[in-house]
Amino acid sequence: MNAHADESVSVDAERGMIVLRTPKSVYTLRIGDDGSPRHVYWGTPLDATELREWRSPAESSFEADAAPDELPIETGARFGPAGLRVRFADGVRGAQWRYVGHDIEDGVLRLKLEDRVYPLACDLLYRVRPDSDVIERWTEIAHTGSADAEPIVLERADSASWTLPKQPDYRLTHLAGGWGSETQLQRDRLPVAETVLVSRRGMTSHHANPWLALDAGTATETSGSVWSAALAWSGSWRIAVHRDPVGRVTFTGGYGHEAQSFRIGPSERVRTPVFAGLYTADGFGGASRVWHEYVRDHVLPHPEEDRPVLYNSWEAMGFDLTEAGQKTLAGLAARTGVELFVVDDGWFGARRDDRAGLGDWTPYPGAFPDGLKPLSDEVHRLGMRFGLWVEPEMVNADSDLFRAHPDWVVHAPTRRATELRNQLMLNLARADVAEWVHATLDGLVREHGVDFLKWDMNRPVTDAGWPGSPDPDRMWAVAVQNVYGVIDRLRAAHPGLRIEGCAGGGGRIDLGMLARVDQVWASDNTDPVDRIGIQAGFGQVYPAAAMAAWASDSPNPITFRETPLRFRFHVAMAGALGIGGNLSAWSEEELAEAAALVAEYKEVRPLVQRGVAYRLQTPDGLTGMHYAAPDDSEHAVLVWRPAMRFAHEPAPVRLPGLRAGSRYQDLFWGATYSGDVLREHGLEPGLPSGDYASRLIRLRRL
Repeated sequence: MNAHADESVSVDAERGMIVLRTPKSVYTLRIGDDGSPRHVYWGTPLDATELREWRSPAESSFEADAAPDELPIETGARFGPAGLRVRFADGVRGAQWRYVGHDIEDGVLRLKLEDRVYPLACDLLYRVRPDSDVIERWTEIAHTGSADAEPIVLERADSASWTLPKQPDYRLTHLAGGWGSETQLQRDRLPVAETVLVSRRGMTSHHANPWLALDAGTATETSGSVWSAALAWSGSWRIAVHRDPVGRVTFTGGYGHEAQSFRIGPSERVRTPVFAGLYTADGFGGASRVWHEYVRDHVLPHPEEDRPVLYNSWEAMGFDLTEAGQKTLAGLAARTGVELFVVDDGWFGARRDDRAGLGDWTPYPGAFPDGLKPLSDEVHRLGMRFGLWVEPEMVNADSDLFRAHPDWVVHAPTRRATELRNQLMLNLARADVAEWVHATLDGLVREHGVDFLKWDMNRPVTDAGWPGSPDPDRMWAVAVQNVYGVIDRLRAAHPGLRIEGCAGGGGRIDLGMLARVDQVWASDNTDPVDRIGIQAGFGQVYPAAAMAAWASDSPNPITFRETPLRFRFHVAMAGALGIGGNLSAWSEEELAEAAALVAEYKEVRPLVQRGVAYRLQTPDGLTGMHYAAPDDSEHAVLVWRPAMRFAHEPAPVRLPGLRAGSRYQDLFWGATYSGDVLREHGLEPGLPSGDYASRLIRLRRL
């Protein structure tokens, strides 16, 4: 191992150590005697002497090496969850590595491994960026045999394994939920066992999210060591967290769920998705702020742009679309300050309900006799951009597309296909299907003046099969990769096109999708009370700019809860604001109030979408968000109180994002405050009386 160093990655041959440094953390590994990369340390920065003195636990006759693997394999005395599982043509399982060497280029470390006997190569890759504490990791696996060599079966190919320093105890934080209740924060003591977070649905899923955080059980919102990781993948995935009886915690994660395998042939190379990790000493809030900055700076396509205020027509018209009705809504939306008008489901084919028409992406002549161009032109004349809902991965059995290509759907030929929401799923792993999807969407955008696509996916994968394929399990990964490819091609061909990701609400929220879309739909549930919790979970890792949030009708169309317009808007203002109600039924007073609230949002939009975010909570149930300008010049504070306790005034809200020693002015009341007082004592929120109370507070540094 040759010595090599740059600002962020260094390799010390004498000590056999590899050190990755971020602004506020250090990650260290070494090459074990058996050739396997072994973890040493991940946490708060240590100097060279401290790293030299760091020791792994004592070895045991029941373990191959006390130091855990950077990517666990099956051979040797290894008994935890394996991150790489392979089977060779002669039935032998597992790899045994020989360390070949390393490369460092542009902050990316590549560790090169080869099996000692079989034609298998594996590179472990690490990217460190000078402006972030997030470390990106992934794996590349290659068949290095001759052209006539037998395939190698890949049963599991995780992106990375992460190891925590030993702690007195451990606590796991993750996101769970369901349709209409996505991204619910779960925080529990980690058991001495294997804990598996997983999606087997062919999509990221409403029920779990590929992000987790671990701490010693003592971290708070503002302080304490937190280790966190997020997987950039939009299909099935699995993260296995292992706490062993002697107190070591590791977790390994990657794409795919159990019982999937596929073959790789000679010269074939597989690259896994990024599994990014983060250490911070600044608590859960500090971890979120690092993730937000990382996603804005290195994941989202256009982080510098303001996400437009949009209007979506679904809640107003459902499937009963008409050109005249859409133009009426467009006029009302323009009056409220909307910048993007989106036509939702029901504009195409025989789509009068959800039982027919999916796949036939031509305007329904009964609703749009001259196509969509007259509506698109009117929307543009009103000064708004024009958006369209699509669900290109799906098809109804009652559609011209299915009648022409029944073989295009995901199905097992000896099993009855399961319809969910009365629809089947196209097999985008097929190159011809992916090409058709791209050509269809490209034509829609070109022919109808489309500026924005809402890309939906309203069902998971079931009855998985790919008739005629020699390797049907490849479908799970290749379909996702081809969805990525279609989006990438569309954006390259149409640089002005913007896209919102959706999957029956928040079923496909992850770093892989966010690298290709401008925002995602967090949930079909727009009830502001429920949205407070959904948005709090979303914001653990994903920034406000990526979160589409609507102010919709009251009673809410899902929960039937009645809430004031102001409260609905103030909750939705914590993300990329949209309106989803039936504007035709709103009174003139409501339309005027909505216009004023939209104008108010636009004034603070740069702070919400690109500011530094702090979560707020008081013991009496008041919650909120504080968005600070990076230079501390301006601040926007949103506070919400769903229910008022009798005879209880809300407690002051502490604002830790303010600077000590500075003074600030409330731009509404004109009062001035000491930053020290607002940080330590708090600000009286000044909420109106009653339930569903809210306020937007704006502060400016003097």
